[in-house]
Amino acid sequence: MGGNSVKIRQINILVYTGGMQKVGYKIVDNALFLDRSFSRDYILTIHDLPNEEKPRQRLMSQGPESLSMSELMAVVLNTVSTKEDVLELSNRIVKEYGEKTILAETDAEQLSKDLDIPIGKACVIVAVGEIARRYSDKNKSGFTTIRNAQDVYDYLQDMRNLPKEHLRGLFLNGHSRIIRDEVISIGTVNSNIIHPREVFRAGIEYNAAAVVLAHNHPSGEVTPSAEDIEITKQLVQAGKILGITVLDHVIITKDRFASIIQN
Repeated sequence: MGGNSVKIRQINILVYTGGMQKVGYKIVDNALFLDRSFSRDYILTIHDLPNEEKPRQRLMSQGPESLSMSELMAVVLNTVSTKEDVLELSNRIVKEYGEKTILAETDAEQLSKDLDIPIGKACVIVAVGEIARRYSDKNKSGFTTIRNAQDVYDYLQDMRNLPKEHLRGLFLNGHSRIIRDEVISIGTVNSNIIHPREVFRAGIEYNAAAVVLAHNHPSGEVTPSAEDIEITKQLVQAGKILGITVLDHVIITKDRFASIIQN
């Protein structure tokens, strides 16, 4: 495994270029700055497509498995606004939020604000996500286990190419299994600081024993900023008060990750 370690303000920063991290997290009982907007590519509109190639028609003729995530989202939204065609809107939603995180969102008002979409459409997306979660919870045999930063990077593959900075919280039970995957914040071109109450809200609600935080750097710079380090220190202290251990804060880029590990 390749990696370098440097100690800053009582925090160790480990930058990984590949290989499995051997040292595992240990669960003890007991705001981020955003840096890039995205450029919009040309996206075909519904009117550009022949009738048989439109998402709804393909769903009926070929089945839902033939549709991409963006096309499935277009079927769910089923609308054309004066600002965006439904396919353009669907592609933007999936691109900004990520395929995995869009259906993890539970706050319709925040989703509407983040994506600049009508509240009614945001409610539909949240409802679809909740249906999927309830079905999945009843049919899966176990939870994903997170034991180290490599596990975090592997699990959060959808964050590697996101055009905006996302902060995710992986809330774990006492057996290091994910009981809640929460999108805590999505960045804009402006700086935005995360308050501890937003970070730990889901942990309290789901009675988590620990949390691993992760956020992406769209710029590709894997080294944590001074603000990343300071925020991590503050959240570690807040977690001790709440009884939720902050195991790590992982910085994710397209091909590398850095682990901010407390002593």
